[in-house]
Parts: sequence; C-alpha cells; structure tokens
Amino acid sequence: MKESKRRERQAGVGPVKYTVHDIEALENADSTIGLCGWLLVLLSVLLVMVTLPISIWMCIKIVKEYERAIIFRLGRILRGGAKGPGLFFIVPCTDNFINVDMRTITFDIPPQEVLTKDSVTVSVDGVVYYRVQNATLAVANITNADAATRLLAQTTLRNVLGTKNLAEILSDREEIAHSMQSTLDDATDDWGIKVERVEIKDVKLPLQLQRAMAAEAEASREARAKVIAAEGEMNASRALKEASLVIAESPSALQLRYLQTLNTIAAEKNSTIIFPLPLEMMQGLMKR
Repeated sequence: MKESKRRERQAGVGPVKYTVHDIEALENADSTIGLCGWLLVLLSVLLVMVTLPISIWMCIKIVKEYERAIIFRLGRILRGGAKGPGLFFIVPCTDNFINVDMRTITFDIPPQEVLTKDSVTVSVDGVVYYRVQNATLAVANITNADAATRLLAQTTLRNVLGTKNLAEILSDREEIAHSMQSTLDDATDDWGIKVERVEIKDVKLPLQLQRAMAAEAEASREARAKVIAAEGEMNASRALKEASLVIAESPSALQLRYLQTLNTIAAEKNSTIIFPLPLEMMQGLMKR
C-alpha cells in the first residue's frame, strides 16, 4: 500500500491523499528534491549571500503563538513539518510557506429545511466548534478546510435530522448534537481537523403546525381541567353526604351551622342581615 502510494507520487498520477502516517514519514524523511533541486537551492543561497544584508529580511519569517507554518521547498513539504511559533528561516525563490491558524473556529450552520421521518418540514440551524489538529494534513489533503467543514456540517445536519421524527428533534437535541459531532469528527480526521462541539440552536416549525400544536395543548389542558373539576365535585359530594349523616344524628347541629354561617357573612361583608325566627316562637307569642 505504501509502495503504491510512493509510485503514484513519483509518477504524478492523480491527487494523492496523505494519512497521518504518510505525513510523519514525509516530515522525518530526507529531502528528495533531486540534484537539480539542490543546484537551485544552492544558487538561491549564493544570491542571498551576495545581497546581504538586504536579503536577510526576505529570509526571516515570524509566526504567532497560535499559528503554524508549512514550508514547501520546490513544491515539496520541508522536512520537520510545521514550523512555529516564533522565528524561522526560508530560502528565497525556492521556498514558500502557508500559515495555518490553530485556534478554535466557530461558525453558524445556516437554517436547513429538513423533512423529518414523520413527514414534517422544519427549519433547523446550529453552531459548530472545530480546530486544526494537524496543520500539515489541513494543507496537503484539502484545498479549503474551513469551507469543506462548513458544507459537510450542513449536509450532516440534514442527514441526521432526516432519520428523526418531530418529537425526537424537539426533545433529544443533545443526542442529535453528539451524533453530528461524531460523524463530522470521523469525516474530517483525514483533513487534520478536530470537531470539538456541535450545538442545535433553534428549531422553527411552520405556522400552521404551531397553531395545531397549540390547539392540541389547549385541548389537553381543558380535558385535564375538566377531570380535576369532576374529581373535586365527587369529593365534595362525599363530604356533603358525611355531613348530612352527622346532622341527621343531631338536629341542633343544623341550627349551629346556620348561626356560624351568619357570623361568617357578618365578618366578611358589613351588610344588613335578615334573621328569620322559627314559626314555633311566633305562634307562642300570638297565643299570649
């Protein structure tokens, strides 16, 4: 396998996809620029020596703490891999370099119109956090790692949500985000990119579906309210039945309850209260 890749690189047949082991081998192997390449490098060094000290400013390069520089000498990755942070030297005319940002990068996934498993159209967006883990792979294996990761995140979001129904999308956001992170991390491993975190930001439903869900929730609450009211009526009727049995055993309890009710009314509302007298008392007064 390695021998076939080496032959393809030497013959220049098609694009060759490097793995982590291939990059390590390139970084640790001796330079293979050939005799002609070494002559060009020697001429460049002589030119630098002749034009000193002006040419020294073309040789000295600096990369920041969060950056790495991939140096190409006559089109080949220079031995030692990524340079930096700090100061390094290049040979003019034969060397060029590419700076790679190693910090965590954040981007928003644009809202995606997704048809769920239960045939509901929803609009879902999210956010992805990733960083370049291997600068050499990010330069050698892909043209634009950032743009490729953004496009892959959009397609992954659509593919993952297409296997879920609406209830799962609304309730299992963490599981969906974890599934997306695993899928993206596996796909971008050959690009030298590490996907650190994926989050689902918002799930937008169609207006008609929102109204239907609101009506369903309202009907469910009304049904529960009716059940609770019916249970209260049943409990109240049982309490009244027990109270009637107590009053039937003692007729004076009804009069005491009546007086207690009048006392409560007088305390809460200051109004005129008509106190009816029993007819038996009136009949006694009329006889006298």
